Amino acid sequence: MTVSAFPKPVAVVLLSGGMDSCVTAAIAARDHDLALLHLSYGQRTEARERRAFEAIALHFRATRTLQARLDHLRAIGGSALTDPSRDAVQARRPGSAIPDTYVPFRNTQFLAVAVSWAEVLGARRVFIGAVEEDSSGYPDCRREYYDAFNRLVRAGTRPETDIAVVTPLIRMSKAEIVREGARLGAPFHLTWSCYTDEETACGRCESCLLRLKGFRGAGVPDPIPYRG
Repeated sequence: MTVSAFPKPVAVVLLSGGMDSCVTAAIAARDHDLALLHLSYGQRTEARERRAFEAIALHFRATRTLQARLDHLRAIGGSALTDPSRDAVQARRPGSAIPDTYVPFRNTQFLAVAVSWAEVLGARRVFIGAVEEDSSGYPDCRREYYDAFNRLVRAGTRPETDIAVVTPLIRMSKAEIVREGARLGAPFHLTWSCYTDEETACGRCESCLLRLKGFRGAGVPDPIPYRG
């Protein structure tokens, strides 16, 4: 029997439906059987992100998918992504380097769900498309945060599970992410990144601007529509 005849190990991939998580899924798919996880938390573009997740899951022919809700994040508030009265385009807070689109401690709660599912599935890897080098500067997207979270996982799960959170994009620029996605055939046309709109991307919010910067830097056309 050849090595390729053995089944691939299962990996949980947090898939928002955006560009970074889609490329992360493409990277994970090289060596793993995907278990795709989507979390809704009352964000502005919740329905559109969910549609992107479902389309990407079909593209990768994922046999394991889970959609869950964390509605308490909207009730807690504190973010322009969950509070429509706040400005998600000009989302800079006076006296802070962290934009108002940061959802307080969100990734910790996302990862807690992902690790729980991984432990049940027997998966040893949880992939997340966090980016530190070319990003909005969210504190839960830093390398030191994931180092600390992995220590927590080791302390809080059965020792035989051996689960690790993997961040393959953490040191990459947006252009490098686009180039890697293009190389792997990631379905960029199915993704959605805009913070504010669900049919035509605004092209003005920080997520749109970072995405456009990445495609422009990579010399690859962005396949989704933008206003104006």
